Amino acid sequence: MRMRETASEKLLRLTKFERALWADGRPIAGIDEVGRGPLAGPVVAACVSIPECKLIPGVDDSKKLSEKQREALYSSLLAAADYIKTAFIPVEVIDQINILNATRRAMEMAGAGFSGLFLIDALEGLHLPGEARAIVHGDALSYMIAAASVVAKVERDRYMVKLAERYPQYGFERNKGYGTEEHISALRKYGPCPAHRRSFISNFRTEGVAL
Repeated sequence: MRMRETASEKLLRLTKFERALWADGRPIAGIDEVGRGPLAGPVVAACVSIPECKLIPGVDDSKKLSEKQREALYSSLLAAADYIKTAFIPVEVIDQINILNATRRAMEMAGAGFSGLFLIDALEGLHLPGEARAIVHGDALSYMIAAASVVAKVERDRYMVKLAERYPQYGFERNKGYGTEEHISALRKYGPCPAHRRSFISNFRTEGVAL
């Protein structure tokens, strides 16, 4: 039976890429995005740089953390970061340039003010002011990318909760724009609102009329 990973073991594992770079004295930032898959709401990217002496215990891929854990880490990350920036790309732009290009734009905007080396979750070829290294499944393998995933997730979730106040019929405060059964049922009943990605919902219909 495998023993549960300790906090120190987890931190050591997640800083594998960073430790090799810190040895060279390089400032490092991680970039990740949240919101590529939802039917509604923006795609959000975050760029985060935490100095080695201020690492926050408990950081992990945002998908592995509860909402309460993410919220607690978010405040700590804001306090510890040397650099932290988020970028939101709205639904209108997503529909115009497609979700991949919108994701790339968000990542580039988030990282535009940082000078150093970037660790990025999967995407290559970004235009950034420094060397960039793409890591597949980086949010589960790199501390900086995981930290960025937490920041992006918290800020997008908060945005979707606010959006639910304007469009309460879709349950955005619960589904965060993802295609849950509740959300799809509401789409079919009410049709789309301005927060929906028209390029994502073209196959849904309400009362026989294409959305």
